[in-house]
Amino acid sequence: MKAVSSIIDTGALVRNLRRIREMSPHSKLLAVVKANAYGHGLYPVAAALNDDADAFAVSRIEEALSLRNQGISKPVVLLEGFFNASDVELVSRYDLYTAVHDLTQAYSIADAKLKKPVHCWVQVDIGMHRLGSCDLNEIAKIKKILEDSPNTYKPLGLISHLSVADTPSELVYNEIQQDNFFRIAEELDFKGDLSLGNSAGICKWKRSHTTWVRPGIIMYGISPFEDKTGADLGLEPVMTLKASLIAVHHIKKGDKVGYGAAYVAPHDTVLGVISAGYGDGYPRTAPNGTPVYINGRRVPTAGHVCMDMMFVDLGPDSKDQIGDSAVLWGKELPVEVVASCCGTIPYELVCRIMPRVNTEYESN
Repeated sequence: MKAVSSIIDTGALVRNLRRIREMSPHSKLLAVVKANAYGHGLYPVAAALNDDADAFAVSRIEEALSLRNQGISKPVVLLEGFFNASDVELVSRYDLYTAVHDLTQAYSIADAKLKKPVHCWVQVDIGMHRLGSCDLNEIAKIKKILEDSPNTYKPLGLISHLSVADTPSELVYNEIQQDNFFRIAEELDFKGDLSLGNSAGICKWKRSHTTWVRPGIIMYGISPFEDKTGADLGLEPVMTLKASLIAVHHIKKGDKVGYGAAYVAPHDTVLGVISAGYGDGYPRTAPNGTPVYINGRRVPTAGHVCMDMMFVDLGPDSKDQIGDSAVLWGKELPVEVVASCCGTIPYELVCRIMPRVNTEYESN
């Protein structure tokens, strides 16, 4: 019996990426493996996808160097660029691709003493107001600095991010963002590769299917849309988070359960204690009634999630036994359902798995 295990199905991962290629058949796939591959394991995910992905995307240079040092030779893109001028030499030495979102980064590349050039994508703001400029003059200046420098490969690429591709109430703004991207590409004569479509864009907005698209959450079998699960999009969940039933108690109507007496039994019932808590990454914010899958059925959580344990109401007719497996999310219980109950997004749940959780890889 194991306390908590994260089971990663690399077979499902590969099938998801092939399904995504069917969705965007004319684009190259930049598989997003930042944040420890959304909690699924940076190197194991990249290794599993190495034959199917065209490149990999990360947020931090440490992630990129980890992939290189473990033998991943395909292009690796730094989506946030680099944070220090001294990093430019590493970008060059390890043959990384970098986003360039401001003049500081552009000058750092131009001023560096490099043995070989770096691959650059100019990052622009088309409406999210996170990274990049929306000012054509500033973008043109960044482009000129990079194009005039012997430290860059030409032609330069162009990259941006859709912030409302998953938001039904913002259809017009989503179209405006796409208009902005293609206007910048045309007016400033970007001749290199373009990258716009993210997970929601791939699923819903064919116009965003540029030279490169960037599958992120959908690669892991999770929907970017609030009203859908990955299965609705023809995807398979890659992570299944499991724990064990470690105690069973018969309690009476009115008995108060857990810290703060947050659950009061509405009737005589059987209370189960599961070997997972917020110390493993399960959200403490999970309210009473959040589903857990045990022995072919969903049962509700009961009371506050503890650091190492959590309670479920197994029902008065429970036949569950100590050692039984409990699925917190995964193939039997979509993580999207759990996230919705907790008032968050599934991205957060899978990314917050803690180091003490046992991770197992299998290919089904």
